[in-house]
Amino acid sequence: MGKSRASSLPPTFGSDYSATMSQIIYKIAPKALWREAERNGRFTGAPIDIADGFIHFSTAGQVRETAAKHFAGQADLLLIAIDGAKLGEALKYEVSRGGALFPHLYAALALDAVLWVKPLPHGAGGHEFPALEGE
Repeated sequence: MGKSRASSLPPTFGSDYSATMSQIIYKIAPKALWREAERNGRFTGAPIDIADGFIHFSTAGQVRETAAKHFAGQADLLLIAIDGAKLGEALKYEVSRGGALFPHLYAALALDAVLWVKPLPHGAGGHEFPALEGE
């Protein structure tokens, strides 16, 4: 497993701090990868997640930038909404891009925490997002 990029960052915030953060978090995933998770009953992450040692998520205010930065031009993506409250202490908010706190899950994602899965189409202006709770 590769070195976690978060390892050189300040200590993580525990569950007390996480409780104050948005309870709905989002994951962008290729359809094929998510369908595999549905067959397996859990999501263990995309290759970048596995390499970093945690599953990357975004808040509603971060997910559009995440799509533009990491998924530019990609089609066949899904947007997955997750109830962060169901993830327990394995969910940490850590300093990442631009000094912002991003949700990271240090465990496999149990599918019972998933609120919904929607297509994330790509149009002329980039990815087209549905309305998101927490914006």
